[in-house]
Amino acid sequence: MIRYARLPLPFDVQAMQAQLSLLNDDWQEHFNTFYYEGSWTVLALRSPGGVSENITPDLMVNANYLDTSWMLHFPSVNQLIAGLECPVMSVRFLKLQAGAIIKQHRDNELAFEKGEARLHFAVITNPKVLFYVENERVVLQEGEAWYINANLPHRVSNEGYSDRIHLVIDCKVNDWLAAIISQSEAISYKHDRTNNDIVNIIKELRLQNTAVADKLAIELERQLIDFASNGDTNN
Repeated sequence: MIRYARLPLPFDVQAMQAQLSLLNDDWQEHFNTFYYEGSWTVLALRSPGGVSENITPDLMVNANYLDTSWMLHFPSVNQLIAGLECPVMSVRFLKLQAGAIIKQHRDNELAFEKGEARLHFAVITNPKVLFYVENERVVLQEGEAWYINANLPHRVSNEGYSDRIHLVIDCKVNDWLAAIISQSEAISYKHDRTNNDIVNIIKELRLQNTAVADKLAIELERQLIDFASNGDTNN
């Protein structure tokens, strides 16, 4: 199981920052206050039905995702999406105000191995943003793209003096996206001694019988051997 991976997906972070600076007070507070303290706000650019007020698309099943009126204000996001050769579902900016925290939680079934991937594009951040996946800190630098396994426990705190803004895109996994993730130079795998998940994933990848799936299967087999010998391996 892939926990996180830095992705070779460049985007125009300066243009995105400039377009964000033109916004007024148009962000929506996340409705579920149980999950955070302070201010955690959302701007939906693509949502089920194209409704900008719908800021929780991960709760929808088989939704028809359409651009909201906000997408017109972000040509930089349109340019980024045009370069993603996989089905794109929701597209949102998420802003974590200075001093705010997102409590540890999981987004059920939202993982590469389940067929959906959440991509984070760090647009505005600071060194005191503490992002943890399973209690391991992952540093997302401004201008970087990352896959984060949202099905695993994760939490964030912004201990800096400026807001943190990520563009968060949920995608369907296909061969193209699998290849992008497999090319990561910073990737972390999780292995569980109590089940056979990784063995089943390898079997499923082999059944796909594609070059990309075979490459991922070989890498997972290597990680499984390393795990058996030494325990968890992070690269």
